[in-house]
Amino acid sequence: MRSSLPRFDLRTDPVQSRCDNGFLFGGIAPMCKRCGEGGSVERAKPKPSLLFLAVLVLMPSAWGQNATIHLSADLREAPRRIFHARLELPAKPGPITLLYPKWIPGEHAPDGPIADLVGLKLTADGKTIPWRRDDVDMFMFHVEVPSGATALEATYDYLSPAGGEGFSAGPTADQMLAVLEWNLLVLYPAGAPTDSLTYQASLRLPQGWKFATSLTVEKQDADEILFVPVSLTTLVDSPVLAGQNFRSIPLAPDVQPPHHLNIVADSLAALAISDEQIAAYSRLVREEGALFGARHYDHYDFLVSLTNYFYPNGLEHHQSSDDRIPERTFINSDQEENENSLLSHEFTHSWNGKYRRPAGLATPDFEQPMKGDLLWIYEGLTQYIGEFLSARSGLRTQDDYREALARVAAYLDWPGRSWRSLEDTAVAAQLLYDASHNWASWRRSVDFYDEGWLIWLDADTLIRQQSHGQKSLDDFCRRFYGAPDSSPKMVPYTLDDVIAALNATLPYDWRGFFNTRVYEINAHPPLGGIERGGWQLIYNDEENAVMRVRESVDETLDLRFSLGIVVQTASGEENGRLADVIPGMPAADAGLAPGMRLSSVNGRGFTPGALHEAIAEAKGNNKPVVITADHGGFVLTYDVQYHGGERYPHLLRNTAQPDLLSDTLRPRTPSGNGK
Repeated sequence: MRSSLPRFDLRTDPVQSRCDNGFLFGGIAPMCKRCGEGGSVERAKPKPSLLFLAVLVLMPSAWGQNATIHLSADLREAPRRIFHARLELPAKPGPITLLYPKWIPGEHAPDGPIADLVGLKLTADGKTIPWRRDDVDMFMFHVEVPSGATALEATYDYLSPAGGEGFSAGPTADQMLAVLEWNLLVLYPAGAPTDSLTYQASLRLPQGWKFATSLTVEKQDADEILFVPVSLTTLVDSPVLAGQNFRSIPLAPDVQPPHHLNIVADSLAALAISDEQIAAYSRLVREEGALFGARHYDHYDFLVSLTNYFYPNGLEHHQSSDDRIPERTFINSDQEENENSLLSHEFTHSWNGKYRRPAGLATPDFEQPMKGDLLWIYEGLTQYIGEFLSARSGLRTQDDYREALARVAAYLDWPGRSWRSLEDTAVAAQLLYDASHNWASWRRSVDFYDEGWLIWLDADTLIRQQSHGQKSLDDFCRRFYGAPDSSPKMVPYTLDDVIAALNATLPYDWRGFFNTRVYEINAHPPLGGIERGGWQLIYNDEENAVMRVRESVDETLDLRFSLGIVVQTASGEENGRLADVIPGMPAADAGLAPGMRLSSVNGRGFTPGALHEAIAEAKGNNKPVVITADHGGFVLTYDVQYHGGERYPHLLRNTAQPDLLSDTLRPRTPSGNGK
């Protein structure tokens, strides 16, 4: 998952295999979505953890093991944001506990939207069966299957939010399109790994809607789509994109297995992606293959929803990605630039996050808590790779990449570093994703994304320097995530595994390298990759190109490096609202705080232009920037003592050093013939 929370501050199946915690995972039978031919995978004998054995002992179970569970999803009322579901569960008399997914892979938090599951009714042999929610775990439903019953039937609805933020729990349907992440509609019996549960899903859509998914269609008629049975793990890993305005585009047709860019949009006009953009996404497919040297999926589908009613975000899956971006992204240059590394990030997760996953995130079901201490690898390394692949594939220019890198290096130099290590932001990710945007620079946010970018750039340039250009992080990627090709499977890893693979690439004190950058408290972000790469971070009055784009798309004014504020500029009541204030900067010293609404600047009504003019007027003298702000009905005046003029970050070439940074951005498939 690439988070965009908040945009003005920062910027998401297994074959059984053993991890260091003793878990074994598995359950995908590889099958081509388009030809329907199946395959086999080698399985290992399960060896559950002690925690999971305790669950098996303590959870009573009356479900029919080894039987197929049927889940019918009816999205015909998706335009009203209502999803209907019917679950048919083989069962036997006795107590049973049904679970609603809590910990969703890729979301790194117990954020399953249980509050939006409504209308739950259970029956057996046509008779209503009472259920009781657990009084400690809100995601558990306890049921007593009556004597003589052989199955339970559950009917219920999911109410998709009409607005707000969130991942799969955020808005997921509007009048013209919908994204079905199956965890929204799943109930499953406690007491078994999700790999061992077989589900056959079916789907009904509004008339005229088309769809795309990595699931294999068993049969389809005018009223219903029936999918081939899969493990519950695979089902939740295989969202459906559907809508009235639909387009499916083959990418890199010379590459196998097949890749498709599937798009639904709120308007037909928004589907007009250019040939140049399609060529760049085809190059992305080739560049990923060249980087890793192998593919661990049977096909791959980008599932792109173009709508202004969803929260912009991405969620990774093994054979697809759920990519939600503004409606006009492919036909608006600013919006395209703002989202040009989203698909490369989520695609990279097929290798780092799905095929290889930190052991603490490799849980046997959706109930067991996940440990995010290695998210600086899961998300941070993916952030680095996704960003440089967007440049290698031509989705962005090298100049724009450097502007984005300069912004990241600058904004991460904030006061929260004085008390919190990067590792703690990963451990506490489940708290930080939903934390307030106010005072984010003091709290720190999910910094493991962008600071991970800096750390892995540091590692990459170090390898290139020490090996005199003979090795790079690309070699580590091929070693750790590469050959042989395979169908989807998961191979968990630990930090020791990562360090061993790095040492096999270039012997070095990698544990010490990460200790100083990840586990220790550092006053400033790690800029070694930029500096060793032949560049330096500077500030001047020329606007950063990437910041300009973000301000345009997100309707914000980012003056964090001068006055120390981020201001919302959307029309209406939120215009002039302080989205954040940076402690230790002039605005904070003057007493301004997040949530205040700017009324005037130097005696004139607030506008972005008025604020820029005030900064210019105060440059080089002792005249304050006088701001009047509404603070919950109290209108107060603040004298902001700032006299340095406009200030924005950029990278400047240091010709005394080799340009290793540019080396990281060079395509590996200049002829367009990647693996």
